[in-house]
This record gives sequence, C-alpha cells and structure tokens, in this order.
Amino acid sequence: MQVETRLGEQLSRYLDLSVAEAKVTASNMANIDNPGYRTRGFNFAAAMGRALAGIGNGKHQSTEVTEVDGLVSRPDGNNVSIDRESLHLAEAQLKFRTGIALLRLENQRVMAAIRADK
Repeated sequence: MQVETRLGEQLSRYLDLSVAEAKVTASNMANIDNPGYRTRGFNFAAAMGRALAGIGNGKHQSTEVTEVDGLVSRPDGNNVSIDRESLHLAEAQLKFRTGIALLRLENQRVMAAIRADK
C-alpha cells in the first residue's frame, strides 16, 4: 500500500530538483579544464514554483538548464569557477538534507495518523 500526500509529492519534487541542481554543478566541475566550456545552471526557485503549480494537475515540468551569464572567462574560453561551483554544491547538499528531514517528518505524521485511526 502506498500512501501519498500533497506535501509528500511536493517534497519529492523538491528532492528531485536538488539532485538536478547537484548534477548540473558536478557537470560544471567535471568540465573545468575543457576549453570553451560555459557554466550551466538553472533557477531552482523558479523550477520549484513551476513544479508546485503542476502538482495535483498532472503537469510535471522538466528543469531548464541554461548558460550562466556574467562570469569571467579564462583565455581558453572556459568560465567555470571552482569556488562558485563548490558553493553551489554545498547549497544543493543542504537543500537535499533539508528535504530528506522534512520528508521523514511527513512520513512520521502520516504513520501517526494511520496508527491513531486503528
């Protein structure tokens, strides 16, 4: 038996987006030595807003990865900054850990409601 709640669905999407953010950041870090590589990213808040709007009506929109503007390029054309990417990776990890903690609390709440109903 699978029990789903609206908050659980929202937290699931939050976790998916935090993982997507970490993957984009890891890709940037992996390409730090590739000439001409341009840093990529996506607006987490906007993607989460779209996801929340789509939950409940069957619309799950994909994340849009875009090139990040305004970064300083090296002579080889690559504009990846390891400091920037390290910060973004730490943020993504914190988002994921927060999402896991919130999902755990939601599952405990649901289980308590099931037990109380018996």
